[in-house]
Amino acid sequence: MFLGQFNHTIDAKGRLIIPSKYREELGDNFIISKGYDECLYALDRDSFEEQFEKIKALPQSLKETRRLKRFYFDAVEAEYDKQGRVLIPANLRAFAGLEKDVVLLGVGDKVEIWSAERLESMDTSNIEEDAEALARMGYDI
Repeated sequence: MFLGQFNHTIDAKGRLIIPSKYREELGDNFIISKGYDECLYALDRDSFEEQFEKIKALPQSLKETRRLKRFYFDAVEAEYDKQGRVLIPANLRAFAGLEKDVVLLGVGDKVEIWSAERLESMDTSNIEEDAEALARMGYDI
């Protein structure tokens, strides 16, 4: 399970240090993909393949399915260098606004990779309303 928050910087070549705590769970090679809220997701291969199976089961004739596939599978297989860094391609860095200060946030089943500026600007003032809305849908947390 991924927990905690780590602050790092991304270098000019697009390399980002992945904390050793996360490297252990992600494995030797893992997937970095676009995520919701304009961040990136880092997932171990098994979790990514589970998502693939769910998306593959959706009706492929639907425009929404095709759009979701193009979004989610604009991804890269990541491998560590000797310093524990991974190279994040330019298109994914641009999508997430990763320029310098980066936050890696463990959210249970994955790691979210955020521009520090974007994460700080997230509105979390309605978290209680969000929890109530989820509870009305049957997701009591």
